[in-house]
Amino acid sequence: MSFAIVHTEETVCLVGGAPFAEDLLDEVSELAPVLAAADGGAAQCLAAGRHPKAVIGDMDSLDSDLAARLGPGVVHRIAEQDSTDFDKALRHLSCPLVIGVGFTGARIDHELAAYHTLLRRADRLCVLVGETEVVFLCPPAVSLPTEAGDTVSLVPLRRSSGRSTGLEWPIDGLVMEPGGRIGTSNRATGPVQIVTDHPGMLVILPRRRLAPLARSLAILPDRGRWPAPA
Repeated sequence: MSFAIVHTEETVCLVGGAPFAEDLLDEVSELAPVLAAADGGAAQCLAAGRHPKAVIGDMDSLDSDLAARLGPGVVHRIAEQDSTDFDKALRHLSCPLVIGVGFTGARIDHELAAYHTLLRRADRLCVLVGETEVVFLCPPAVSLPTEAGDTVSLVPLRRSSGRSTGLEWPIDGLVMEPGGRIGTSNRATGPVQIVTDHPGMLVILPRRRLAPLARSLAILPDRGRWPAPA
């Protein structure tokens, strides 16, 4: 089990190195008051006039001059090369929820690796925010603050099954898996509830649902989360 570099009972905003709209950090910071960065994401924090509580990664993307501006005890270098900086950061954050910005919309390989990390660290609740959508790995059971007509896409990263209410096309009795059935462009008929049997299903919602989604996920009890890997 990884030790916690940041331990807090508040939601953490984790910033990556991919570019994002100027107003996004302000929007997310209202929901996630504790700021952290994955390696080069620290440059984006400083450019926005914000100083992260911790910067975590292998530090191959952070300029030494910028690192010096962060002050003592902020930069935490993890030298191993078997995981991404997002993975390094996520596994060293102890908090109810992480909201990640700067992990989607740039290099496709980096974005796909970020989704892989969501699966690999299924015990860490994390919502990645893009320009128009938010993405997270479905916990064992979740209530989504959707309204009728909202797009709800379900994308399996591994073989998954479950049950739902509030979807135009329910998933009850279906097996979804990579290379098989997937659930893109489903629609909500109102609030949606999803129960899944195993960690492996990405949920994609409109970005405008971020605030109520974050509030809902942040208060999930331990029994409503996937257990940490052995």
